[in-house]
Amino acid sequence: MTTETLHAVTGAAGYSGRAITSLLLDQGHSVRSLTAHPDRPDPFGGRVQPALLDWERPEAIARALEGVRVLYNTWWIRFAHGDTHHSLAVERSRVLVHAANQAGVERIVHTSITQPSADSPLPYFAGKAAVEQAVRGSGMSWAILRPAVFFGGRDVLLNNIAWLLRRLPAFGVPGDGRYRVQPIHVDDFAHLAVTQGALREDVTLDAVGPEAYAYDDLVRLLAKAVDHPVRLLHLPPGLVLLASKLLGPIVGDVVLTRQEIDGLMADLLVSDQDPTGTTRLSDWLRENGDALGRTWANELKRHYR
Repeated sequence: MTTETLHAVTGAAGYSGRAITSLLLDQGHSVRSLTAHPDRPDPFGGRVQPALLDWERPEAIARALEGVRVLYNTWWIRFAHGDTHHSLAVERSRVLVHAANQAGVERIVHTSITQPSADSPLPYFAGKAAVEQAVRGSGMSWAILRPAVFFGGRDVLLNNIAWLLRRLPAFGVPGDGRYRVQPIHVDDFAHLAVTQGALREDVTLDAVGPEAYAYDDLVRLLAKAVDHPVRLLHLPPGLVLLASKLLGPIVGDVVLTRQEIDGLMADLLVSDQDPTGTTRLSDWLRENGDALGRTWANELKRHYR
């Protein structure tokens, strides 16, 4: 067992945050969860110390980070909703990074995205680039991890594609479907994050698995895994977006955004670096496809309700 230290995870009860927290606990560390939703059920049976992520009180965030050696930051927003938008997410991320430095945190392991760019017309990718800049200038040692898409457990994108494939005779693909996706298993990502948390070298790594798929091929692979062959329809992006908006009230969620379509079609969810994950999506689907897409993974409920 490793020597016990105190680590903090933003969103320890979330998706990637939960995988990181579980691994830290398995290794014998203490974990403090910084969360904006302290009233939600505790999946760790009281083994994680709760702390409020109070964006209006940066000094309280700094106090919550006192004694923490490593901060694992998974907090971000997938899409703008209500008064919450990507510019605000950047501001809040800067508050968190500054508070961590003020509290004496030694290292931050930050979750970004493949191919962020300050010049991107997509606020998601431009915002991620801005937060990376804040992390690099924080005064702490840092590891920036850039996942493309997660799979395993309670992921959103692949699970919800599978949900649609189980129910629809045809599936709308924006454009030609040749753009690529390179998913990483969430447990592989957690292992990468915790490994980097134990180091002190400043590093930026793409967090991607060993398989990259053209989007068409990914959808066909998922259709095979759920044993529901489906016809692919290549459609203008605007028409796919319209269909997603019509589906939204049915599932009570934001199904897809124009930014997400544009990011996909711009080939931004793939890496030219060596894979950092080892789990093959094709292997995982053979064992888990039957359970995939049975229920809708609701992003609005997870983060806004």
